[in-house]
Amino acid sequence: MPASHPLVAHDTASSRLIQALRGRRPEVAPVWLMRQAGRSLPEYRALRSRGSMLDACLDPALASEITLQPVRRHRVDAAVFFSDIVVPLKLVGLDVEISAGRGPVFAQPVRTAAQIAELVRIDPALVEQRGGEIADAVGRTTAMLAEESAQRGEPIPLIGFAGAPFTLAAYLVEGGPSKDHLAARSLIHSDPAAWHDLTMWLAEVTGRFLALQVRAGASAGQLFDSWAGALAPADYRRAVLPASAAALAPVRAVETAEPVPLIHFGVGTGELLADMASVGVDALGVDYRVPLDEATARVGTDLTLQGNLDPALLFAPADVRRAAVHDVLTAGLAARAHVFNLGHGVPADTDPDVLTDLVRTVHDWR
Repeated sequence: MPASHPLVAHDTASSRLIQALRGRRPEVAPVWLMRQAGRSLPEYRALRSRGSMLDACLDPALASEITLQPVRRHRVDAAVFFSDIVVPLKLVGLDVEISAGRGPVFAQPVRTAAQIAELVRIDPALVEQRGGEIADAVGRTTAMLAEESAQRGEPIPLIGFAGAPFTLAAYLVEGGPSKDHLAARSLIHSDPAAWHDLTMWLAEVTGRFLALQVRAGASAGQLFDSWAGALAPADYRRAVLPASAAALAPVRAVETAEPVPLIHFGVGTGELLADMASVGVDALGVDYRVPLDEATARVGTDLTLQGNLDPALLFAPADVRRAAVHDVLTAGLAARAHVFNLGHGVPADTDPDVLTDLVRTVHDWR
């Protein structure tokens, strides 16, 4: 590990989060929240009053400031890099935009073998060659986190993240968000060779994006599979799992004294948890549909679990929400270690004061 990397230089290796991800349960449960940086914060909305989402992701000063906002306000135990899963596809030259209220939209869906063959000729190395703004943003963020850590008296790591190949492929094939991902699921069966080529190319593209963040200073990484829950387990194992495993290879190739801990998370993936755990990650994110003690029974005690409060409880009365937080923390005792999180992302209309209280509730629990 280079001496300048935050795991060494800022001692993020001793942080609550990294300890838990590596299987050592800290005295105080670590907590961070998916989508903790974003529309739920008034300071974010004020900062993002101009420009597109992708413009913000590729502006190092803006991305780093947005990443720090929930750390300052909520006192979470980690920052998660402000970006989007389609940023690496933007870097390699695809025409993609993030439509307000809808999500990523591609100008040209990729559905035929010929289109896929043309796409996969694009060199995934372009992610690194054109990723200077990403590395700059990560570097700025970790420097700001070091200052915040000094004030708080404990190290605060940065989590990098990337989209899993299936979720990226689903967006590409559908041309945008979909309720059933029928075109993507159909392609798995109608042209398995083309599907394999597409997902293995995406594995290298998104894996290089995550590795870029780790080299630049991220102390952990999460592979995020939003749509894997749409698949039957047999289809997931055959047509998706190999690419998800391959996406982690570029991160593992980053030279470090100790491996950077990796988290695998999917939505609606209760029937896939054991498969998702098989790719050699340190932690498994569990959505709100499966209690953590049940998830432990499915995957064993060799992994840290992350999760998994239902985001709907952010809108419940305070006593109901706090009791539910305690239930999640209790269920998390079954795993080797536990990182508290939501079972999905923070809804845009969440009261920020509720999130601050949520973090305090986790930290105060014994």
